[in-house]
Amino acid sequence: METGTIPVDELSGGLDLYRTLESGQSYCWRRSDVEMYGGSPAPNAWYHTVVSAPEDAAVSDAVIRVRVRNGVLEWESTVDADSIVRRLLRLDDDLEAIVAAAPDDPLLDEAYAAHRGMRLVEDPAFPCLISFICSAQMRVSRIHTMVSTLAHEYGTPIEFDGDTYHAFPTPAQLATATEAELRDLGLGYRAPYVVRTAEMVADGEAHPEEARTLEYEDARDYLTQFVGVGDKVADCVLLFSLGFDEAVPLDTWIKSAIEDYYPDCDCGSYAATSRAIRDRLGGDYAGYAQTYIFHHLRTGE
Repeated sequence: METGTIPVDELSGGLDLYRTLESGQSYCWRRSDVEMYGGSPAPNAWYHTVVSAPEDAAVSDAVIRVRVRNGVLEWESTVDADSIVRRLLRLDDDLEAIVAAAPDDPLLDEAYAAHRGMRLVEDPAFPCLISFICSAQMRVSRIHTMVSTLAHEYGTPIEFDGDTYHAFPTPAQLATATEAELRDLGLGYRAPYVVRTAEMVADGEAHPEEARTLEYEDARDYLTQFVGVGDKVADCVLLFSLGFDEAVPLDTWIKSAIEDYYPDCDCGSYAATSRAIRDRLGGDYAGYAQTYIFHHLRTGE
């Protein structure tokens, strides 16, 4: 077992691990008390995920566990995971500078003050894509259950420290699922979307990672070729996996915020409204602002 520590006070803007991993950004992590997305933090609880190795790599999938205790982020893994943890939790983001550069806005000021230390995540692209295909008209807790079920049913099991963990299925593994099987697992009408998208990636027809090199709106358009992916889901993948910090997914909560706080940003179409709210929320880091506002309005904290 490899282990390491990262003092939280060395991170610009700190780290709130609970809010980072349970704010509706990521469904790729699990909590040791199996109460994730239950609405309350669990001090000292471990979170774990499995990072899949490239299919042609000579290394195995890596189990990673993290927790914050006594002001220190602790990690345990099957590999030396310091750089992986920093990337997945975006610990090198200058959060203080991002907050300081935000526009003067009462709602945003309130959200940043209430949820200090919440960071964006960088999830692997394929699990993130499938997670948000599953997200349509679903509560965050239900999405998390769906994604966990897919990992348990189709992913590779890995033994670590006496426990069994499951990687999220590869595109090829998930493409073996049938629509009927996924409906039985509770995916409902999303089942054919998941199967077809997995087939597209497994067959080399397209891959979400290919959007990373494109300009923002071109990248969003690229992702909408996957079955079950509209502009909002595409923006989620761009923001929470592919490094497009300007992306602002126009979900129910952000649409409500536009109606109540930024009505002049409602420009009719998704593309035009997206541009307007991105400008209002600070441009390059508008996605950070969106994530704070989303979590603030959803939780009422």
